Amino acid sequence: MIKVTFPDKSIKEFPEGISPEEIAEGISHNLALKVVAAEFNGKMIDYNEKLTEDGEIILHTFDTEKGKEVFWHSTSHLMAQAVKELYPKVKVTIGPAIENGFYYDFDREEAFSDEELEKIEKKMYDLAKKELVYTRKIVSREEAINIFNNMGETYKVEILNEIPEDQTISMYTQGSFTDLCRGPHVINTGKLKAFKLLKTSGAYWRGDEKNKMLKRIYGISFPSKKELTEYMNKLEEAKKRDHRKIAKDLDLFSISDEIGAGLVLWHPNGAMMRHLIESHWKSRHIKSGYSLVNTPHIGRAELWNTSGHLGFYSDSMYAPMVVDEQDYYIKPMNCPFHIAIYKSQKRSYKELPLKYCELGTVYRYERSGVLHGLMRVRGFTQDDAHIICTSEQLMEEIEKTVEFSISMLNDFGFKDFQIYLSTKPEKSVGETEDWEKATHALENALHKLNLAYDVDQGGGAFYGPKIDIKIKDALGRSWQCSTIQFDFNLPTRFNMEYVGSDNQTHRPFMVHRALLGSIERFFGTLIEHYAGNFPTWLCPVQGIILTISENYEHYARRIQKRFLEHNIRMEFDNRSEKIGYKIREAEMKKIPYILVIGEKEEDTNTVSLRKHTQGDLGSQEINAVIDLIKKDIESVNPHQK
Repeated sequence: MIKVTFPDKSIKEFPEGISPEEIAEGISHNLALKVVAAEFNGKMIDYNEKLTEDGEIILHTFDTEKGKEVFWHSTSHLMAQAVKELYPKVKVTIGPAIENGFYYDFDREEAFSDEELEKIEKKMYDLAKKELVYTRKIVSREEAINIFNNMGETYKVEILNEIPEDQTISMYTQGSFTDLCRGPHVINTGKLKAFKLLKTSGAYWRGDEKNKMLKRIYGISFPSKKELTEYMNKLEEAKKRDHRKIAKDLDLFSISDEIGAGLVLWHPNGAMMRHLIESHWKSRHIKSGYSLVNTPHIGRAELWNTSGHLGFYSDSMYAPMVVDEQDYYIKPMNCPFHIAIYKSQKRSYKELPLKYCELGTVYRYERSGVLHGLMRVRGFTQDDAHIICTSEQLMEEIEKTVEFSISMLNDFGFKDFQIYLSTKPEKSVGETEDWEKATHALENALHKLNLAYDVDQGGGAFYGPKIDIKIKDALGRSWQCSTIQFDFNLPTRFNMEYVGSDNQTHRPFMVHRALLGSIERFFGTLIEHYAGNFPTWLCPVQGIILTISENYEHYARRIQKRFLEHNIRMEFDNRSEKIGYKIREAEMKKIPYILVIGEKEEDTNTVSLRKHTQGDLGSQEINAVIDLIKKDIESVNPHQK
């Protein structure tokens, strides 16, 4: 008999050799049908694997992140099988699960056409109906190499030759298809009820531009047709919300080949919104006890050697420029500069905590294939902050930081979050005691604020544990924003110190912190979240005055001045166009308030008011409209009062 511990800490005894499937069936037949894989003693295993020792079990359905990963990876194998059966000469490479679905890369000269995708998809459904069992086999390196050499799958042989000697090599077979894979997988292809091949693209083998360009097919799958339909509808809505399209319609930003890929040109409307975001950010930071700093865009090579960036991060850095016979690098991060400010004078415990914050523009080389509007760029502004504190201050400062992060995201209309706590990895720097203290501080903050979170065991950086906060947008999509990251590496590398109450020198704790992540990516997320219908306080133009004819220009100018005096961004359209045309255009620009004036309005000192998405609100006095807009602003973001 073996003892199995469940997530609720209950323990049950089972015969040795029982499978997770049999355990699930003993709990509930419906549960057994829903489970796709199991986790036993922290390791993901196949649903039908035999258990031979005591341990802790988690049964994963499609509703869990790990369940989705298994489901989608299994579907990628199904897709690869369909491709190989239809196009035997194609070579397979890798096919992982990704955040939303899966892909598989194939070595084929010509790209896959839309007609071929439909053909592959139909073949997948035919294979799925056969309920082909995913069978795992442990093999030696030599055996595996021989198998894949005989298949002509040279990419698999290349992977095999790089697998460490002590690592177990496993293959999975379903029907005619065999793949090199660690697993696990669903029991059989019949579990894969609904899927869709979404698009194709090119991808270099192993992401290296020196290697051959492969043909990638992306797909998505679900346990039911209903879920797939809902997802496809969501995709259609996402296309409408694409920040690049909306940005063009609203004239927010552009990226010019003449300037360079991944480098953003902010147009007046976009620059105004960016100014509003940054001003709000600065105001709230100052009120929260942070000190604003500004740092250069370049630094000497020696600085980046000390920080370790040249040793570990050079592939993402731009080539150096030579100034006065010394190498200078454009900065990929702000951290070393903030440390330099700290070290500019001797520090006492009485000064701590010190909280430096900066909207600092950094530059990182991103391959052209991954650049995507504002979401992935080469020059971007991080909302960086570094909290430098004593051990005794640690707990309070982390709690304040987490609370501040959530509050700031709330200001922009985000209320739904996914929070992850990443703990110490196998390879790390820093003392174990410091890791434990830092991790406890992060955990404590989340508990005190009653925030639900998932633990990413061993997922921290080598230099410290962290909290990641992902926001969910109007479509339920997750976007990485806030990061609260301990660093035990840089304080040591730069020999950061303070004099304690005992007159001895001590190493401070340092926390990296970004709330929005980057201004660019956050701005892109805002666009897609609101579909361009921004809250009034964020709109570059909050209202526009439209005249029925040129006769009312003087009255319009007088009204505009009154709104501007109340810090309401009011424009005036005096073009000789028909009023209907001007109204439609203002609606297309998603301007919140439209003020129409003619003879009646001038005579009564009023305006005819329209609200975007609501239509005509009738005749209104000027002061009433001013009060209405002010209340609109303050109700959404109280910090704008």
